[in-house]
Amino acid sequence: MKRFSMFTIILVVASLVMAACAPAATPTPAPTATQVPQPTATPEPMLKDIVDTAVADGRFTTLVAAIGAAELVDTLKGEGPFTVFAPTDDAFAALPAGTVDELLKPENKQKLTDILLYHVVSGGVMAADVTALTSATTVLGKDVAVKVDMGNVYINEAKVIITDIETSNGVIHVIDAVLLPPSDEAMMEEKNTIVDIAVADGRFTTLVAALTAADLVETLSGEGPFTVFAPTDDAFAALPAGTLDSLLLPENKQQLIDILLYHVVSGKVMAADVVTLTSAPTVLGKDVTITVKDGKVFLNDTVQIIITDIEASNGVIHVIDAVLLPPQ
Repeated sequence: MKRFSMFTIILVVASLVMAACAPAATPTPAPTATQVPQPTATPEPMLKDIVDTAVADGRFTTLVAAIGAAELVDTLKGEGPFTVFAPTDDAFAALPAGTVDELLKPENKQKLTDILLYHVVSGGVMAADVTALTSATTVLGKDVAVKVDMGNVYINEAKVIITDIETSNGVIHVIDAVLLPPSDEAMMEEKNTIVDIAVADGRFTTLVAALTAADLVETLSGEGPFTVFAPTDDAFAALPAGTLDSLLLPENKQQLIDILLYHVVSGKVMAADVVTLTSAPTVLGKDVTITVKDGKVFLNDTVQIIITDIEASNGVIHVIDAVLLPPQ
């Protein structure tokens, strides 16, 4: 029994010695937190200057060509800032026929430069500030009028149709007509007679041909003023087959003259005045009747006025949807 106890003690001591000599356990490292990548900020796109913005847009090819011809590219690429009232290609196309081609000629460079500088104001004037103005001084040194009407903004008579196109050296506001400095505007208005407008418009080719055949071009290009109820090409096309060809024959010239003069009233009668009338005496000496039905204006009960107040230097045009025929 003593021997067994001694043996047990020896085993316990040996176990303790071996445990003391055993290598220490390696501690398990604590898990490290995964680093979440931070989002990278997307760089703001670089703004182009006024000229490059106009080139890239695609609606200002005539303006860009004019800026090049006037040698104003470097100016409008400069530090600025500038505010540009930019006419669209359609705005330039609405000028009298041949005007743009004439302005682009080298001998007319100064006139073109003046017109373009009349579209530029120093400083970056945003739309919110434009509406607070009544006028603005252009780089040409002549003022443009600013007005707000029925929620729309007008520069002189040109409507602002797009605002606040920001560029690296200013801002562009898009307008629907070309601004003409006062002296050039007066010169241009001299050319904008009733006949000039009808020719340039493109919807009155038959009317213009009829005026020519009737030798009335010079009359309606005269001082006036006249009010013309102008039938469109579609209106002439709606006449019975062969009617127009017959009227354009030399032997029917007087009949054609009578019909055309039945579309003309002496004086400049704007739409607001037309609707107050029940009839109007034409240059032919015979009256047309005027009625208002459901907000629409009719001549002789069936011919509708579809566009009003196209102003000319010698009067006004109201567009109608049918040809007026004088009473027999």
